[in-house]
Amino acid sequence: MKRFIGLICLIGLAACAKPPFKDEFESDKPWVEQLTQLPAYPNDKNLVAFDAGAATSNRYLVDTTSIKVGGDGVIRFTLMVKSPAGATNVSYEGIRCATDERKLYALGRNDRTWTQPRVSEWQKISLVRQYYAQRELAKNIFCPHRQIVSNQEAAIEALRAGIHRDIYR
Repeated sequence: MKRFIGLICLIGLAACAKPPFKDEFESDKPWVEQLTQLPAYPNDKNLVAFDAGAATSNRYLVDTTSIKVGGDGVIRFTLMVKSPAGATNVSYEGIRCATDERKLYALGRNDRTWTQPRVSEWQKISLVRQYYAQRELAKNIFCPHRQIVSNQEAAIEALRAGIHRDIYR
């Protein structure tokens, strides 16, 4: 009988126990993306180049004044890609570090204004082979270990410092 009462006490304690540790930190709230305001068109004096890997001969640059670290876990920035032939593409993008996704918010035009892209949805960076720059920025500069940098200054510092490729590959 004592064993039976002891068992009932244990069952009662288990029912009253706190939920598992992880539940204290995980939220059931759905993720909400913050509204995004487009930055000024990039100025050459604010561009910082970074190495996107040997798979491409393009030059990749980020406008440091456009970098915004959002409370929604998204880092937004202006990316400029220059081909060896002289063609230039400008885009305003965001990387969601926790999910390894990117979103295109705007495309730059020749008259130094922004235009809305046809598709502006979150896409897995790993699923599109041509996302060399976004993969490098996410993995080694803005989101090491899928953790977003703390603020704009930390993002600029990481961008300027770069990462020695052999450490992480």
